Amino acid sequence: MSATILIALTALLAAVGAGGAMFAFTTPAGASKKRVAAVARATTASSALVRATTAAQGQQKRKAMQNLLKDMDRQQAERKQRPTLQRRISRAGLEFSPRTFWISSAALAVITAFGCFLTGQPIVVVVLASFAVGFGLPRWAIYFLTKRRQKKFTNEFANAIDVIVRSVKTGLPVNEALKIVATEMGEPVKTEFAKLSEGLKVGVAMDQGLKRMFDNMPTPEVNFFAIVMTVQLKSGGNLSEALGNLASVLRDRKRLQGKIKALSSEAKASAMIIGCLPPGVMGMVYFTSPDYIMPLFTTRWGNLMLAGCAVWMTIGTLVMKKMIAFKT
Repeated sequence: MSATILIALTALLAAVGAGGAMFAFTTPAGASKKRVAAVARATTASSALVRATTAAQGQQKRKAMQNLLKDMDRQQAERKQRPTLQRRISRAGLEFSPRTFWISSAALAVITAFGCFLTGQPIVVVVLASFAVGFGLPRWAIYFLTKRRQKKFTNEFANAIDVIVRSVKTGLPVNEALKIVATEMGEPVKTEFAKLSEGLKVGVAMDQGLKRMFDNMPTPEVNFFAIVMTVQLKSGGNLSEALGNLASVLRDRKRLQGKIKALSSEAKASAMIIGCLPPGVMGMVYFTSPDYIMPLFTTRWGNLMLAGCAVWMTIGTLVMKKMIAFKT
């Protein structure tokens, strides 16, 4: 039985081989070439289609990135405009209206003028002192509070980004990571991220929320954060890795600022000593020999000399401040 099956299989194989040989020798030579050419054309067409699709996708990404960069440049130009008084008050972390600000400024000016009248000061001194206290002092206070708040925010911002990175790596959505920062971090980071999280909750787009965050806290660090988040939102990618790199850059900037502060401390101390020396000498001479220095205050030429000294001291102080100021 097995011999019969073996013979049958041998005969079948021989018939198949003979048929293949007859087909190969009887088929025209041009037909096989045509089939090979057709297969080659199909392969070439598919490769060209893949290349065209890849090129189109790359061009679309490039156009999207170009549009994104143009939008960022436009937003940067808009942000460089002078902010309103209400915006400056909000950046300082205060919660009163511009009307309250102007009323308080006017009250300070009136109190200063009343004090100058009580001490018998000339009308010029009354006007200048009232203007300086009523108009300059409140604005300087807002500027000082704004800079202090921004510095405090910058010191904690890298830690907030680390919290977002760890949250994203554990699988949490970005909105939940922002909510954790708004809950766990201290002020003013907590307040700014709470505003961002609340805006996303009510339907504000991420890029618009980041724009509002930068308007409230216009620092380079927040600008970097907004750019990274916007680029990742538009083009995709590993968000945790990008934010981790951003946190490293922010810490490097902070270390560089500390190094610059340490290297420039000697120059700052020298500038402070030079700036305080003339007023200090004048005060000592006034207390030890008042009759010797009183002509500067009682005569016209003495007043002109004091005015000139004040102008030149101001110019020298500004020059020294410019020489020891380093931007990072």
